Formats: sequence, C-alpha cells, structure tokens
Amino acid sequence: MDKRILIINANPDKESLGHALAQAYKTGAESVHARVKFVNLIDLDFDPVMRSGFKNLQQLEPDLIMMQQEINAVDHLVFVYPNWWGTYPALLKGFFDRVFLPGFAFEYQDKSPFPKQLLKGKTARMIVTMDTPGWYYSLIYRSPGHHSIEKCIMNYCGISPVRFTSFGIVRKASEPKREAWIKSVSELGRKMI
Repeated sequence: MDKRILIINANPDKESLGHALAQAYKTGAESVHARVKFVNLIDLDFDPVMRSGFKNLQQLEPDLIMMQQEINAVDHLVFVYPNWWGTYPALLKGFFDRVFLPGFAFEYQDKSPFPKQLLKGKTARMIVTMDTPGWYYSLIYRSPGHHSIEKCIMNYCGISPVRFTSFGIVRKASEPKREAWIKSVSELGRKMI
C-alpha cells in the first residue's frame, strides 16, 4: 500500500521559500507514488483562537473537521513553517489548539496523569525556515519551537518519531543555497521521512 502523507504549509506567503520547500517535499513523495494531500494553512477558514479552553469546546468549522479526517487517514504528517520569535506562527498554534483535541488526538485517563495517545502509529517531519543561525537557535535559545511541537504536541498525542529539518539564515541565503535546500527537501519527500 502507498504511504499517505499530509503536508501542511503554515507559511502564509505563497511566494516564500517555505512554500517552495513544501512543494518540493510533495514532488519528491509523489515521485515514489505516495498519496499526498497538500494544504496551505492560510486558506483554511477557521477561528484560531480557542475561546473557552477544553471546558466548552467551540464547534469545529468544516475545514477543521476535514483536517481531522485527513490526519486520521494519513501515515505521515509534514509541517512546513517559518520560525518567528523562536517558535512557530500563531496560526499554526491555533490550528494545533483547535484540531488536536481531547477525543481526537488524545484522551484523558482517570487513573493516570498521562493521556491515551490517539494518533499512535503516525510519524512527522517539521521543515523550518529561520533567520537565526541553527547553532545559535540550538545552543543559546535551546530550540524552544522544536521542543514544543515534538514533546508537547506530537509525542503527547502519540506521533513519533518527529524529525526536524531547519534552514537558516534564510534572508542571507544565495539562490544556489536555496536551490540546494529545495533539492534536499525533495529528497526527504522521495524517502518519505
């Protein structure tokens, strides 16, 4: 059976390097017959603000219901996003808040502090663009966005392994450097990792 992949591009700029990287992953995965669904997060119609927490969940908009169905149907999730202020864009955070809900992504358990992980068996790849040198993000900032997504969201819901590929300094990257990054992401897609 072909591997099923959902790519979510969380860079709102469709002319960005991030968008090109997301497309490159798609092209690579499709070249080896993966079934790929590609979504630009900015095109979804939903309120990214969780207005009452988990106590009174808002009704899910049709686009979020569709995204839950897509997540359930795939083996591998790919999120492509820019690193803004050390982490991911607010729209992506809002997406996680509104979609990765109790009953869908996890369930609380009465006799355990740990949740039942409802998305077990899925894997994820994060492709991150940034204007911070990678070594600085890792050593000085301690990779806060990476830790948040991996440990507090993906692993909490059972998604593992979660792999990261980060590119920076984007604003100073030459065209040949950008092309090399795009080619490397196409290869990740071809390997479906």
